[in-house]
Amino acid sequence: MMPTRTRAFDDLHRRATALVDGSYASMPPYPRLPQSLVETDFARGSKLNVDLFFEYLRGGTDPSEEDTRELVELAIDRLRDGTPLSEVLDHYRLGAAFIWERLRESATAAELDLMLDAALVLLKYITLVTTRIATAATERVHDPRWELVERRRGIADALLTGRDPVELANDPVIPVADAFLVAVFRLRGTRGGHASALRHRVEAIPGVFLRPDAGGWTALIPLQSGDDGSAALGGLTARLPAHQPDQSPPYWVGVGAAASRAEIPAQFAEARVLAELGRCLERREILCRRTNLQFEYTVAVSDAARPGLASVLAPLDTQPMLAETLEVFVDSGFNQLATARQLSVHRNTVTYRLSRVHELTGLDPHRPADAMTLSAARLARRLESADFAP
Repeated sequence: MMPTRTRAFDDLHRRATALVDGSYASMPPYPRLPQSLVETDFARGSKLNVDLFFEYLRGGTDPSEEDTRELVELAIDRLRDGTPLSEVLDHYRLGAAFIWERLRESATAAELDLMLDAALVLLKYITLVTTRIATAATERVHDPRWELVERRRGIADALLTGRDPVELANDPVIPVADAFLVAVFRLRGTRGGHASALRHRVEAIPGVFLRPDAGGWTALIPLQSGDDGSAALGGLTARLPAHQPDQSPPYWVGVGAAASRAEIPAQFAEARVLAELGRCLERREILCRRTNLQFEYTVAVSDAARPGLASVLAPLDTQPMLAETLEVFVDSGFNQLATARQLSVHRNTVTYRLSRVHELTGLDPHRPADAMTLSAARLARRLESADFAP
């Protein structure tokens, strides 16, 4: 390839990578998926595809089986999550068309000629990758282990939705416990690493049932006789990747113990709310338990009241200084002196600002009942702005 063509393809490669990095959330089908998943395996697959295609374009040699191995594994993970094969394969066509159109819109006349020449190569590349994914999927269909995964996922669905236990596969191959620790995982995004790596650690727990969902997945971990959930929780914690306490967690886990199968749906609903609270509030602790989040949980499950609570602070939208002072005042345990120190202002300034909050909202931060309402309003607003969706 001529040096000028190589440089042109290098430039197109850089721009395509920038498109993936900066706007993959708007690429089909990503707008229909939660950001946490888009920013993990989906984004990883998009970047791998861009790099591999341009390497193919420059060299002209078909990617080897090893070159596409990770792409195929990511696609198979989506199949295991319940995504139809036709939809998985269609993602490649839609994603390629999206990036190609964006590149064409900004291309020079010379680049348009190069892209026209490369269009056939792109078609060959998409065909090659999707064929390997379809082949791998077909092989999995005839794999007894794949059938076992499907059966286990069906059991998880039955347990989580409270279906009659007689529908469960109580056989020696797939024993089903009577009590479970329910653990709902919610992912932060790319800073958390690959979702599949974390999930595989959880899948390795003996007897666990796993069900992926839109925001992460739910694990049902069997409880041994006499375990109130503490032992199972300790075992789960030991399997999770190490996390630096001074950094925000890459994921959160809402947990609840179901002493019987009948309790699983209720514990699942609670654990889902707790995990979402961890994500929306960006808690420093990975594990989210009801005992540590009683106030937050009460506000979170008040669906009808939450929008009204959030609107309480609307008068402060045009007063960022007052809003910040209230935030610090609440976070400092309603300590006016500590607030003044943190904001580096005189205590009288804090007094004045809080009196203005009172005037604008009708709630006095110094009165216990009003202070609790303001705290609840602040929490409700954070949940509303963070797309809280248990």
